[in-house]
Amino acid sequence: MTTIYDFKVKKRDGKTIDLSTLKGKVILIVNTATGCGFTPQYEGLENLYQKYHKDGLEILDFPCNQFGHQAPGTDDEIHEFCTAKYKTTFDQLAKVEVNGDKVEPIWTYLKKEIPEDSEPKGVKNKLAMKAISKIPGISKETGFIKWNFTKFVINRDGEVVYRFGPTDEPRDFEDKIKELL
Repeated sequence: MTTIYDFKVKKRDGKTIDLSTLKGKVILIVNTATGCGFTPQYEGLENLYQKYHKDGLEILDFPCNQFGHQAPGTDDEIHEFCTAKYKTTFDQLAKVEVNGDKVEPIWTYLKKEIPEDSEPKGVKNKLAMKAISKIPGISKETGFIKWNFTKFVINRDGEVVYRFGPTDEPRDFEDKIKELL
């Protein structure tokens, strides 16, 4: 049986991280973009990281340029942007694809474990997701990542326990992170 700990992912410097080294941690995995309307969520992600890293929270940030080409630039340029604008201290990994023929294997696993985003809360968020769904080329198939800033939470046992959509702000699921820690 495959678990999150069976994967290795590429860091922005080209080295790999064996996720088995994160056993016992709560892991938040997110596909990000620097030019997206949801990019300000970096601030909330950094707040979570600052509050809970010492308690065992790790954030795996996978830049992704598949949605509206909103993550242009090199991995290092993306990192520089995030550290300068949002003061992030968690590291960005290498840019990946989360859907399609070149999907990074960990994303195939995550989507299989929890195939759909949580239901958007509030009229504004529902309208945002409805607008995203109308963009040409966006898959409506079950399991596909719909847009940037889709988030998965893995508990200390390595189980994928939550999937949050792009409109879910980090503060919206902070209590769930705290419970897992």
